[in-house]
Amino acid sequence: MTWQHRAATAADLEQIVAIYNSTIASRQVTADLEPVSVASRQQWFAEHQGTRPLWVVEQGGQLLGWLSFSSFYGRPAYARSAEISIYLAASARGQGLGRYLLEQAIAAAPTLGLDNLLGFIFAHNEASVGLFERLGFQRWGHLPRVAVLD
Repeated sequence: MTWQHRAATAADLEQIVAIYNSTIASRQVTADLEPVSVASRQQWFAEHQGTRPLWVVEQGGQLLGWLSFSSFYGRPAYARSAEISIYLAASARGQGLGRYLLEQAIAAAPTLGLDNLLGFIFAHNEASVGLFERLGFQRWGHLPRVAVLD
């Protein structure tokens, strides 16, 4: 079977949130310390339209992960740049799915009017740092002690 990505729909939001929440305890991926609710993510979901889409990736009808494009600082001069975030279900990690999604995002960037993609990745998240570097991303900053995870 192959992976397929598509635009997320409101019907996907519960699974998107479940995947997100499954990463919180590891302190590897997000600065949220407690699970979020579907209701609290409604506005975030609504903001992912047009040139800032939210994709889900499936295999055999099972949602395995998602990728979001978010505005970088939200100011007009940054309109051609977007932050990307990738979250995968635990069962889907380590199989190349993150690479697939990142490659799809890079390929789609020009059609979304984007010249620059960036990710905010914890330095101790070596898998994600390595993935982004293998696909040509460079480290441009290190912000020690910015996030207090415990």
